[in-house]
Amino acid sequence: MNVTQSAMTLPDFRNPEELALFLDFDGTIVAIANRPDDVRLDPETRDALSDLNRLLGGALAIVTGRDIAAVDRFLAPLRLSVAGVHGLMRRDAQGQTYAAAIDSGLPTAIERAVSPLLKKHPGLLVERKYGALALHYRDHPELEQASIDAMESVVGELPETEVKRGKMVVEVKAAGGNKGAAIADFLNEKPFAGRLAVFAGDDVTDEDAFVLVNARNGISIKVGPGATRAIYRAAGTTEFLAWLRQLPAKLGG
Repeated sequence: MNVTQSAMTLPDFRNPEELALFLDFDGTIVAIANRPDDVRLDPETRDALSDLNRLLGGALAIVTGRDIAAVDRFLAPLRLSVAGVHGLMRRDAQGQTYAAAIDSGLPTAIERAVSPLLKKHPGLLVERKYGALALHYRDHPELEQASIDAMESVVGELPETEVKRGKMVVEVKAAGGNKGAAIADFLNEKPFAGRLAVFAGDDVTDEDAFVLVNARNGISIKVGPGATRAIYRAAGTTEFLAWLRQLPAKLGG
């Protein structure tokens, strides 16, 4: 489903006790950068997230492909509930962390399997995560197919792994878990349980979450262009953040 509605047409939320807000990170609350460590969370967005977390009674979570520790560094000193590595790890509103049982050597094994490509093209960027390894080719878009082919071949060599593709990145991770399942876990717990689920994301890895939220009669928001199952759309990060920064005033009014 490819829709063209703007995020500014979203329901005019007024009751914070009714909402559970879930947000992707890259491309949604921060603009995508050439290197993962180069993204910047601006102070206005951090303040809005802090206000929203307070108004929602903690029913706010970041749902991302990044490690939880990486999200914490960008949000500091703010600390939120987070689902990381596409659901392989999750920290709930009480601060309890859950993680899938993963072979700690998996990222090294993935990197070893694609080492011929990395030696041939040292400009490719490798990002190690819990139970996963991502290969970024934003600086070398001509290497997209070579990167995809190399990572897909890894799945044939390493059992119980799967490929995740995103914007100028391809990733191999331990099989199991996705953003939709992570949101479902949050919705089974306080303070998220019984609330209207709202999720915003920008990439194909967010589609599982859109499907889950739609099935729960929630609000799904695609940030940026591209085919999607989301019901609403913001033109890009700038438009979505304009809406997000207005939300605390509406909920607190």
